[in-house]
Amino acid sequence: MIKVFLAIAATCLILPVPASAQQQVGTIDRGEYVCELPGDAGGAAGIHQPDEDFEIESASRYSSRQGSGTYLRRGNRLTLTSGPRNGDRYVIISRGILRKLADGEATRLRCIREVR
Repeated sequence: MIKVFLAIAATCLILPVPASAQQQVGTIDRGEYVCELPGDAGGAAGIHQPDEDFEIESASRYSSRQGSGTYLRRGNRLTLTSGPRNGDRYVIISRGILRKLADGEATRLRCIREVR
């Protein structure tokens, strides 16, 4: 009996676990996230991209100029899971700062939660 248990336990350690299954589900701070591209030394620090802005309304809902939908946070990743922005993905840099992802890589677009 012990040999069977050990064989099953060893097999479980070898089987791959999807990365998404290892990440805990969570939420991000409510509020308006203003998105921008980096500016340059001769001008503004950031160039506002109003079509990328969105607001986190509750533990699972967002709204934007395009409409509203739901989101899912797993670990440091945020995915808009329904609505007009379905599929948009972000990496959470720190509390209130996100960077948009494209093909799994961070882009130059950053979104910062406005504090009022």
